Amino acid sequence: MSIVLRLAVLALAATGAVLVQPPTPARAAADICNRYCDGRDPALAPADRTAVAATLYGRRFTLHVDDTDAMAWGVVENGSPGDEVWLDRSFDGGRTWVDSRLGATAVPAGARTRRTLMYNVDDWTNRGVGALRACGRAGDRPELVCTAWARSTWNAWDRRTAAATALMMRYDRSTGLFDGNAWWTSANALTAVVDNIRRSGMRSYDYAIATTYDKQLNARLGQFRNEYLDDTGWWGLAWVAAYDVTGNSRYLNTARADADHMFAYWDTRCGGGVYWRTDRTVKNAIANSLYIQLNAALAQRVPGDTVYRGRAQAGWAWFQGTGMLNASNLVNDGVNLSTCRNNGDVTWTYNQGALINALVQLNRLTGDAAALATARRIGDALTSSTYLSPNGILREPNESNTCAGDGVSFKGAAVRGLGALNAATGGAYDAYLRRNADTAYANDRDRLDSYGSHWAGPFVPTDHSCQHSAVDLLNAAP
Repeated sequence: MSIVLRLAVLALAATGAVLVQPPTPARAAADICNRYCDGRDPALAPADRTAVAATLYGRRFTLHVDDTDAMAWGVVENGSPGDEVWLDRSFDGGRTWVDSRLGATAVPAGARTRRTLMYNVDDWTNRGVGALRACGRAGDRPELVCTAWARSTWNAWDRRTAAATALMMRYDRSTGLFDGNAWWTSANALTAVVDNIRRSGMRSYDYAIATTYDKQLNARLGQFRNEYLDDTGWWGLAWVAAYDVTGNSRYLNTARADADHMFAYWDTRCGGGVYWRTDRTVKNAIANSLYIQLNAALAQRVPGDTVYRGRAQAGWAWFQGTGMLNASNLVNDGVNLSTCRNNGDVTWTYNQGALINALVQLNRLTGDAAALATARRIGDALTSSTYLSPNGILREPNESNTCAGDGVSFKGAAVRGLGALNAATGGAYDAYLRRNADTAYANDRDRLDSYGSHWAGPFVPTDHSCQHSAVDLLNAAP
């Protein structure tokens, strides 16, 4: 890297702009037509919001957004003849882009400014959730600069819908999963999208329900079953949620198949409980909490049911006897199969939320006031714990500084359960949920409304697991 280029990189680091070497020529982008087709004159835009900007050698490059029509254009100002400006378009949150140098144009002789034509942010026909950036270069220098990625407020009119749209940037339409082929975390991400539909009323991403179902129904052991019983439970609950918003019985039937698959791994060792996986070596809190919740949810939706009701009640009776819910009203990870007692392992956040949600569902099913009272004790312990909620902000034990691995999905399940309890108790946790949502929005978010792993900040690059956890939080917050 040249000294000039190195200095330019340092100058741009604080702005969010990206300085890169000139690209190889890209293919000509096929026009996208939504309300209007690509290539519209910016003079016709009914709205003009300057979303992001970057500078290079005194030139200012800006991305302008027409939020009414969900289109954008790039502008170079304070330029010289020969300076270039263009747009790049991405359909995966800026990780890759195939539409490069859209509307490339140069400042003409005698002028100091130039703008591109307008291009669509999204591809509604092909369900591409997009983002654009403006790029440019000085005519007499090799380096180029790009703004941060940005998008319109279409399907992102508040922080809840904006976060859901950022999550859908990570949805792989070819697999029906998130970030390519993620499995159980995709079940949680899909659940967050469905809950967002119910919470916000935005139905733009309904298609993800059927797409995921159709593309993955025959994967693994079929009907969204696999060797991990907690995975199966997450998927079963996703399909209960899908049934609730669509009324399509195929989703409820799959949820029933998932519950039955879990029941096949209930036995009398340590008095009952389902195993964590089909090798029958571990019984833990998460698989059994999901088992209770899924069966209780099905019992409320299957007319005349007694089977799922009985399983949910037996599951909770067994859970209480294990001591996994400890004296501090927090849930440890599992059972020691040698002693049939609490193994004393970590109190992961999702174990709190999953059991809370299970007990809320059991209370709805049976009217058991003791179940709801226990959920309240867990909720109070979770929200007041200096270990799990330092300074009142939820934090996973050993929280990762990167959005990678299973653990970054845990907080989503935690606040999903707490949100269910909040609704059942008339807003008892409003202040906690609002504080977490406000803090994450202020400290853990980029310009595309993507969220990282630390709700208290600082922001770190995201993935679908971190993102669905934030969507779960915003869905739950008042």
